[in-house]
Amino acid sequence: MHRRRAFPIVICWALLGLLAGCGYKLHGTGEAIGVKIDTLAIPLIQSPSSSPGFESTFTGMIREEFASHSKVPLVAKQDASVVLVGRVRSIKTEPYTYRIQDTKVGGETAAYEVTNARWLKLTLEAKLLEKDTGKVIWEERAMREKATYQVGSDPLINRYNEKNALREIARNLARRIYLKTMERF
Repeated sequence: MHRRRAFPIVICWALLGLLAGCGYKLHGTGEAIGVKIDTLAIPLIQSPSSSPGFESTFTGMIREEFASHSKVPLVAKQDASVVLVGRVRSIKTEPYTYRIQDTKVGGETAAYEVTNARWLKLTLEAKLLEKDTGKVIWEERAMREKATYQVGSDPLINRYNEKNALREIARNLARRIYLKTMERF
């Protein structure tokens, strides 16, 4: 009887051992895997956005991700061994949720779609280069990220919500860039 009870426990421990040894784990030392990065520069991310301060906010989030998780010193471009170059290829919004509103116009009823929430979608092109040789360490031409935000009748609140969605996108992309650079995912 004890053998029947012990068998499932042994199988569970064996499976946990296999899963733990699957090879997918974070390095966690703050040093890059598979590439030597003595110093890193992250110049201002270029963008077609007409939103003032967008580029510096976005770049700042990427720099903060590296500063808080890696041991690689962030330096000016002229002093760096490796440079992270980024360019926002597109930023667009699309309706996420909406409702139909009936309105009387000239004695006739017209139905209008009124947006309650929108998607903010961003596509980023990024690459990591050895500064002296120009060799591309990694490149991704279409890193995509999206977030939703609420829309109402107050344009200031709408803008605030959109900026928060943009910060969420920047945070997510900064984490992905960090992992791609340091953890080699």
